[in-house]
Amino acid sequence: MKNRLPLKAMLTLAWRNLWRNYRRTLIMLAAITVGVWAMIFMTALMRGMVDDMLLNGIRSLPGEVQIHHPQYRDDPSINNSFEEPTEKLLDALQIPEVKGWAKRVRVPAVISSERDSRGITLLGVNPTNEIQLSFDLKNIIEGRFLEDQQDRGLVIGAKLAQRLETRLGKRVVVMSQDPQNNIVDQGFRIVGIYKARLPGLEEIYVYSGLETVQKLLKLEQNISEIAITGEDYRNVQHWYPRIKEAAGEQLETVPWYKADTYLGSMLKMMDGFVLVWIVVIFLALSFGLVNTLMMAVYERIREIGLMQALGMRPGMILYQILLESFLLIVIGLCLGNMIAVSTIIPLRDGIDISAVSQGMEMMGSSSMLYPALQLNDVLLANAVVIVLGLLTSLFPAWQAASYDPIEALGKE
Repeated sequence: MKNRLPLKAMLTLAWRNLWRNYRRTLIMLAAITVGVWAMIFMTALMRGMVDDMLLNGIRSLPGEVQIHHPQYRDDPSINNSFEEPTEKLLDALQIPEVKGWAKRVRVPAVISSERDSRGITLLGVNPTNEIQLSFDLKNIIEGRFLEDQQDRGLVIGAKLAQRLETRLGKRVVVMSQDPQNNIVDQGFRIVGIYKARLPGLEEIYVYSGLETVQKLLKLEQNISEIAITGEDYRNVQHWYPRIKEAAGEQLETVPWYKADTYLGSMLKMMDGFVLVWIVVIFLALSFGLVNTLMMAVYERIREIGLMQALGMRPGMILYQILLESFLLIVIGLCLGNMIAVSTIIPLRDGIDISAVSQGMEMMGSSSMLYPALQLNDVLLANAVVIVLGLLTSLFPAWQAASYDPIEALGKE
């Protein structure tokens, strides 16, 4: 026998050896398949939940990149406003990576109905830009959204309407402060009621026309913030420095993960958790894999001794056992990937978890869970299984390669 066998011959031997005890092989294949399915499926569910929490958080900031007066984030008052964007900044906002942007007046205020009063955040917006940026017209459950920047109507959340014991068409009074710290107020008619993905936001944000709010607060043309969104919140760092440079040092330009460090750390934690989850699942599988290969080796001790006596080197025997392990892992991966994808695709329209919606709301997630199947997560799961699987198989392979031919031939 030659010291080296062709790869085709090695594959043929590995395949036949794998199915000598087909029951044991099928059990191990089932374990690997279920493990891979669990890795990918649960990762997609967790990724979907975290993505939902991050997107809800970004929408409530709102925007993936924000431009403010340097002191606005510490003190979101009317005094920390700034002039409308310069031509240089407007040009920077036209880059292909920017999906949409909006300028806003955003100040604390108090809203009063005939029954009650509540603290709110008053948003003066351009309706066209706001719809392009974050507001979904499907969320309007009664009435309409704002028509233009001069619209004197008010759009409030369903929960806020319930708290104030008011309804569509009713008049309410909004009070805030002007730049001279004088109290200003104005009566508004409720023209729309919206339902938010996170019910808690319905009690916070109240919308009116940008110019209407500027006149109320005597701001002239000043604004509180510019909110910008792109195609993917994960890739903000690639384009936001251009916006920051155009805005200049006199304004503060921050991406979402700096505006809310909790959301930024959550994304990093999720990426790390995916790897830990995959490794933990495979460690449980590795015991079964080692056991399967060790049993296969013990059953073939005399055969291994015979191959060594005929001239096969220990390195080739080690390679043979690793090849059997590799074939077993690859088959399990293929089956696990197919089942995982076929399980996730039917759920892409969302899983209703409204039974635990209150708890999910506290975490910043909505009552619908949308699994997020990412190619990187699938590739990571496959790579970890192959690498750790081969590393786990080294021990039984080394055991087989280290047998003495004479002693191995004498085994019963």
